Amino acid sequence: MRLKDLARALAGTAIGGLLSACSPQDALAPTPAIYAGATALAENSRPSGDGEDLSLVYVTDRAPVADPATGALSYSAGRSPFMSFGTIDVDITPSTPTDTGKLKLGPVTEIGRFPGGPYTVEQTPKGFRRSPDDVAAHESAVAELQGEIRRRLATTQRKEVVLFIHGYNNTFDDAARTTGNICHYLGRDFVCVILTWPAGGKGVFMGYNIDRESSEFAVADMKKAIRAVGETEGVRAIHLIAHSRGTDVLTSALQQLLIEAYASRSSISQQLKVRNVVLFAPDIDIDVAAQKLSGLISDPDAHFGPKKNPNGVFPQGGLHLTVYSSPDDKALGLSSFLFSSDLRLGQQDLDRPNTNALGGDPGHSGLFDFIEVNGTTDTFGHGYFLSNPAVSSDLVAMIRYGLKPGDPGRPLVEIKRSFWRVAGASASAQ
Repeated sequence: MRLKDLARALAGTAIGGLLSACSPQDALAPTPAIYAGATALAENSRPSGDGEDLSLVYVTDRAPVADPATGALSYSAGRSPFMSFGTIDVDITPSTPTDTGKLKLGPVTEIGRFPGGPYTVEQTPKGFRRSPDDVAAHESAVAELQGEIRRRLATTQRKEVVLFIHGYNNTFDDAARTTGNICHYLGRDFVCVILTWPAGGKGVFMGYNIDRESSEFAVADMKKAIRAVGETEGVRAIHLIAHSRGTDVLTSALQQLLIEAYASRSSISQQLKVRNVVLFAPDIDIDVAAQKLSGLISDPDAHFGPKKNPNGVFPQGGLHLTVYSSPDDKALGLSSFLFSSDLRLGQQDLDRPNTNALGGDPGHSGLFDFIEVNGTTDTFGHGYFLSNPAVSSDLVAMIRYGLKPGDPGRPLVEIKRSFWRVAGASASAQ
């Protein structure tokens, strides 16, 4: 075996442990610094509802499976032709000064399913149309999902929804634990939704090749799920959070939704109430990310309504994108090697004199903020959004308190306009 081939094989063996970066089983992530007296918001000594159990909504295109011993429902790494949705309970035991808190998953309850895809079409004298039966089943599923979201919104003051998309090699339970950690620390005044795709496949490179294609398979379904949640009556804002390979799923879905909104002379902020898009450790080639996130900006021939709008103003609404990167992320270093990528979006070193993130100067538009995390608080420097209390604190300050970079309470130091560094983020690996 050639040296290069051997290196690739070794990288494939290691990448399973590197890029999964799921939360520890049955353990709460470290408490964000914002609740530990380290910031201007130290009076908030704990999350609202600390000690109360959580109930999460899930949407998935994983294949449903039953536990051989108990018959309990779960979902595998296999792909399903239909999307399922339902609820999963999370039992929280809060952390104390002497003991790490616990997070235990409860039973899964499926509420409904979308029709299996691809939807069928029928030929008519005027052309093709979708099968009325499929359309009726689809509309019924959307109504059921939106009904569950509305029921939960009725018990909250904020009327906002947080959606999380996980990365490579995460099981259904991993995705639920991670979402449970995020939503526990955001407090109980959000409706929380897991968008979970068929990660965890078996193949070469520890299944990374399978998961990469499964992530592409999931884009259309995740787009439908985001649209259904965003169009739910009573939703005031949705916050989209993704990690690692899940960031590619999210940005691909958003690219399609952005084009839809632009073509209707609107924005996803107006149509779907999207307020924050947060990408942690994005496992995307930086050039590919630039095309997905800024492609519409670079296409003056795109139709804005019935005609082009090359020099016109188009709506932005309250949409804001935040990208967290770390030059110490060993997992993304391996991913760059495997795909011969010059740089993954999540590897950026914002101190470099010629750093321009996604190309041009997107920060000046007010749409983007880029935040660098230095040091490692987990073994491979890839799961810092949970393992680093300064980073999770910044997420809480952004989503729960609506703070902007530079505001008191955001643990950020400005590098240059729209480029920031997390203060106090350096630490040795656990």
